[in-house]
Amino acid sequence: MKVSLIAAMDKNRVIGKENDIPWRIPKDWEYVKNTTKGHPIILGRKNLESIGRALPDRRNIILTRDKGFTFNGCEIVHSIEDVFELCKNEEEIFIFGGEQIYNLFFPYVEKMYITKIHHEFEGDTFFLEVNYEEWNEVFAQKGIKNDKNPYNYYFHVYERKNLLS
Repeated sequence: MKVSLIAAMDKNRVIGKENDIPWRIPKDWEYVKNTTKGHPIILGRKNLESIGRALPDRRNIILTRDKGFTFNGCEIVHSIEDVFELCKNEEEIFIFGGEQIYNLFFPYVEKMYITKIHHEFEGDTFFLEVNYEEWNEVFAQKGIKNDKNPYNYYFHVYERKNLLS
């Protein structure tokens, strides 16, 4: 099973503000949906609540400490070990955030799909600091700024140079 991570961040690593994303870039959301379609996504309860629904065409696995939490269309787990057991037969899983979930799974991540937005936003939630010397960039593409996608942004894919054993 390959552990991948998918995220979007601004120039200062902001990924959220008040349990929401501080930007709207439809092309990025389309990229996320197409990239993760058919694969499990692993996200925290707060991230799920900010989205408001389970995403279609993929397993939605929610990692939460709340033993009583339920959500229609989602599988609920309470530990990283539960995630790995539930997904042991999957080809690839995607770590979908938020901040705590990214931090928890980062040592296991082999591949990162990162959208970098060339703008500064106010935020209270940040992507972890990554030493990009430990990663190979295997894909980069400039997104098209227009009326619907009002910021300059780039899609990047990185693969970890040396995986932890």
